[in-house]
This record gives sequence, C-alpha cells and structure tokens, in this order.
Amino acid sequence: MANRPVRAAKIGEVTRVEQLTPHMVRIVVGGAGLTGMSAGEYTDLYVKIYFPQPGVTYPEPFDLATIRETMPREQQPVVRTYTVRRWLPEIPELWIDFVVHGDTGIAGPWAAGAKPGDAVHFMGPGGGYTPDPDADWHLLAGDESALPAISAALESMPAGAQVKAFIEIEDPAEEQKLETAADADITWLHRGDRPHGDLLVPAVRALTFPPGQVHAFVHGEATFVKDLRGLLRVEHGLPMSQLSISGYWRRGMNEDGWQSSKREWNQQVESEQESGAA
Repeated sequence: MANRPVRAAKIGEVTRVEQLTPHMVRIVVGGAGLTGMSAGEYTDLYVKIYFPQPGVTYPEPFDLATIRETMPREQQPVVRTYTVRRWLPEIPELWIDFVVHGDTGIAGPWAAGAKPGDAVHFMGPGGGYTPDPDADWHLLAGDESALPAISAALESMPAGAQVKAFIEIEDPAEEQKLETAADADITWLHRGDRPHGDLLVPAVRALTFPPGQVHAFVHGEATFVKDLRGLLRVEHGLPMSQLSISGYWRRGMNEDGWQSSKREWNQQVESEQESGAA
C-alpha cells in the first residue's frame, strides 16, 4: 500500500507577543509564508502547530516527510491544535492565543518564551463553525480554550443579533474586553480552584431559552461538553444541525492521548445520549 502523502507545513514567524491576561498570551504570526493562504469565513479557525523537541535541531528547509523518515519518533516535533483568534489576510497575520500555566505542557511554555523572529511551523487553517445568520438567537458557552473562538464569533455578528454567552475562567483577572455589534448578554463565571464546567453547566441549565431557533457553540473540556450536549440534545431536543459542540481537551490527558481516544469517546457519548434525544 502506498504511503499517504505528507502535506507541506507552512512557515511563519513570530512578529509580536502580547500578554492579554495573567494566563493568556497572544502570539502574532506573520511572514511571507502566509501570503496567499486561504482560510474561509469560519469563526472557529484552527491550526496544527509543530513544536520542536527541546534541544533538537531540524534540517532546513523544514520538511515533515524528511523529518519523519530520518529522525527517531522521540525527536520529532510535537503537534498541538490551537484556535485562531483572528486572521488578517491583507497583512498577512495570524493571532493565536495560548493559555499559560507555568511550565505545564509544551505549547504554553513555548508561548511564554516566544520572541519576534521565532519560526512557527503549522498546518491549516481549517474550521467548521460560523454563526447562522438565520438563527433567532445564539448560545455561546465554553472555557478559556474556547474564548478565542467565542470572541471571533461575537465580532462577526451584526447589530441586532441576539446572543447569550457563558464563559468560564479562573478568576476576574482573566476576563477580556469582547467587541461585538450584537445584542450580547455575556456572563463571566469565575471557577477558582473548582473543576472546569463546575459553574458553566449549571449556568446554562438555568437559562430560560428565548423563543425561536437557537444556534449553539459549546466547546472546551470534554466532560462538561458532554453534560451540555446532553442538556441541549436530550432535554431541549435540539437537532445536531443547530449545534457546534466538541471537546477541545480532556482533563487528565495531553492532546496526543485525547486525540487518539476522542472518536471512541464521542461514539460512546452519542450512544448514551441519542436514544434519549430520539
């Protein structure tokens, strides 16, 4: 069987770094490697970034196929998926926001130490969600990992759009100013040391749904996403066509572990919940 072709990674460079909140860092990526890149009109655009292993130097030009053929697995770059906060093709420029908690993980520490001129190798962008202009109202719910996509969705909505947004973060210092022309009711939930979703799920459950058709975007830690999926699908009877819902990450797993088990997790969740939604 022929080997599946490896797509070439795009190459950008860090042009500036912004500390948005104590635990959120924005990395702005630009450079000639982004010229002509198309991204579509999605508000949940994402890229897969290839982070170098500590102390490992990769051959130039950076070529994934060559790296995979010539370097042992433990030296190959680590792949992490991140939402694009904003794509400005006319510059061209990508904004990517990283949650940083000390030395935990791979991407966060990289972002904390990034500086202008650093190379960024990535695939994408891709996407799948755009707020439905025909919806009567919009529900946006998520944790820090969903905040870039929620922010982009709010910015894209026109005046008169009705929005209920619930964003769970660690504490008030993590709040950000969100720009929107929509009629948006934004609720910030400060969970402190409690598990992700501990405040978010009850808040959405307590919401009295406005009349009309809703278009919902629910993303973040997989456990609370499962709970909110059940609320929306089973208790409110919403069809999947009105939902963009997925776990970006799962507590206790790194991205490699989560991505390798995500399909099985999703199938199990669907099996448990779809009989109740029928």
